[in-house]
Amino acid sequence: MDAKTGLFYVFAAILLFSAFRVITARNPVHAALFLVLAFFQAAAVWILLKAEFLAITLVLVYVGAVMVLFLFVVMMLDINLDSIRKGFWKHFPLAGAAGTIIALEMSYVLMGGFREPPQSASAVPAVGDIAAQVSNTKELGKLLYSQYIYPLEVAAVILLVGMIAAIAMTLRERKDSKRTNPADQVRVKAADRIKLVKMESVLAAPVAVEEKKA
Repeated sequence: MDAKTGLFYVFAAILLFSAFRVITARNPVHAALFLVLAFFQAAAVWILLKAEFLAITLVLVYVGAVMVLFLFVVMMLDINLDSIRKGFWKHFPLAGAAGTIIALEMSYVLMGGFREPPQSASAVPAVGDIAAQVSNTKELGKLLYSQYIYPLEVAAVILLVGMIAAIAMTLRERKDSKRTNPADQVRVKAADRIKLVKMESVLAAPVAVEEKKA
């Protein structure tokens, strides 16, 4: 076993462990941090496959932006963990059935790829020659902005909606903090801000009452 294969097994093992901890961690902040670790391990595996652009994109987009947004929302919402755990076993059969179906579908797709007949060595070019002649970033750019332009725009709109929803969830009213309504500030008039009170310029001094001598 060479060094590349050994690194693949190490990264894959850490990836599986972190993915398992994402769904088993009791604290949502810990689950999000384990998901960050899973993203880093997936990026390392992609680097081993000579897909540097996908690895950098995964780190920059998901770890640098999406997961930071997730952590921000989780910390701001102050989630009640006891209420989340209620009804877990009630919905467990449905969740288990859905997970089993997804696992079977993924196994069918993967095993179908392994069952393909191998090509002859003379017909398959070397990986190093392909990497030297083709630029991953250039080819991905051609596909994204030509053949997959509409799915790309749909994904961008979905991400925008998710960002707006996360911001809206953090703007809830809290009793322990003071906030102003921007609409009320815009509609305010000068007469509502200043109140003029008429007062006399000179006031008579109060007469001191002498204490009665005992």
